[in-house]
Amino acid sequence: MDRSEYQKVLDQALNAYAAWLEKSEFPKFKEEFRTFHNAFVALYKMLIQKKLINEDPYKQEAKIGEIRVPKAITYEGDRMDQLTMNLSAYDNQLDFLVNFFQFSIDFLNLDNIKRILGLVRYIDWTHFTSDTHGSTTKVLVDLIGQIRGGADPLTINVISESLGKLNKTTGLIMGYLKIATTFNRESYKLELRQTITGTMNDATVEAIKKKFSSAMSGKPFYPDLAEELIKEDYSSGGEQLRNAVLNQLAVPEEKPKAVKKAVDFKLTLVDGIVVISSVSVALQDIIPRMDDNHLLFQNRKLSFGEKLKDIFRQMFNKEPEPVIYEIEYIDPVKGVTIKEKVNFNIFRADLDKRLRTFSSFGVRNMSRLSEMDEKQLSSILERAVRDAQSLHKTLTGLDEFFKAEAPQENRDKVKGIKPELGTIKNAIIKANQKRHEYSAQLEEEEQLKRLGVNPSS
Repeated sequence: MDRSEYQKVLDQALNAYAAWLEKSEFPKFKEEFRTFHNAFVALYKMLIQKKLINEDPYKQEAKIGEIRVPKAITYEGDRMDQLTMNLSAYDNQLDFLVNFFQFSIDFLNLDNIKRILGLVRYIDWTHFTSDTHGSTTKVLVDLIGQIRGGADPLTINVISESLGKLNKTTGLIMGYLKIATTFNRESYKLELRQTITGTMNDATVEAIKKKFSSAMSGKPFYPDLAEELIKEDYSSGGEQLRNAVLNQLAVPEEKPKAVKKAVDFKLTLVDGIVVISSVSVALQDIIPRMDDNHLLFQNRKLSFGEKLKDIFRQMFNKEPEPVIYEIEYIDPVKGVTIKEKVNFNIFRADLDKRLRTFSSFGVRNMSRLSEMDEKQLSSILERAVRDAQSLHKTLTGLDEFFKAEAPQENRDKVKGIKPELGTIKNAIIKANQKRHEYSAQLEEEEQLKRLGVNPSS
């Protein structure tokens, strides 16, 4: 076929390829990134729990608007501080990709593909050994090795499973990036043909570049793609090269769909319960800080009357009077300030109970959760989210109370819990997303049944 006819065929092939990517490949691409991120988070949290890196106090305040590859570890300065900041930034970037970035033709352009590739290669998960070239990977390999030494079987299993998933998903993600790159490269060359070389009997890179700034203003010029176009359209072996491009853009034939098994919505509920279990991690840090702040208040200079009351109470073996803190918080629904009196001793005992409850929802209890029916799981998740919201509300009020009411000389001794409150809030948001996802799945199944369609077919 001549060049003019090839342009038409190429245009049709690219449209079909784009539709296939949007419908079939990009949703799977995003899910692989979700698996990749979850596997990384398991290692990241373990490093924090083992005190091998610190928790970034500014993590929740970071605003991500575009894909950026974190800096590599240098051999100057405090490596723990560097790794703390870099892994926090890496986690935020992966979270941005999974939850906010659009996996679509419009957004997966060559520039963003390059940045995503940089993120995937930031840590060399496919060659996660001490002889790797990347400085960040080397430091991370060393820290994971420290955890493995003498760790319990469950911890070792989590590490092995996470590293295995990161290795596997890296390869799959690279495959999706490759096909997205193919589409972008061929789209770019088609646009060059349509706007610049279509009327040229012969073409050179210099001639294309000369017309480029006016014909394709605002777009980057890629000399290597212009060179490819010239070989395909003007060289003696051009026809073979053009056929190779069309073969590369051929949409795979869709295999006959196998009969689907009945959808198990329980997994969505179990995922939500496991997500909300991260509240226990925050509570482990919050409880000792609340105790310290409470003691700071109780050990303040007592008045003569308060001292006298304590003496009589001890003489007659009476129970200590309840400690009441009056807190304020914003009602998330009405947007108004609510005042509430908190009996600290009762609330403190409740914190221990909540910690045990949320800890019981962790990954190690997934088999027990999986044995429950949907109704039980839905009830557990709903109650857990409600309890987490109540805790977040009261803890936020106490945090503000201790900071505002502490005597001036003790104010710098008050221990804040803002990052931990951020962890609880994120757990609530993600668990609620699972609840809504479960409700949407049920509604969709009911609609299909009403239409006479068997959801499992």
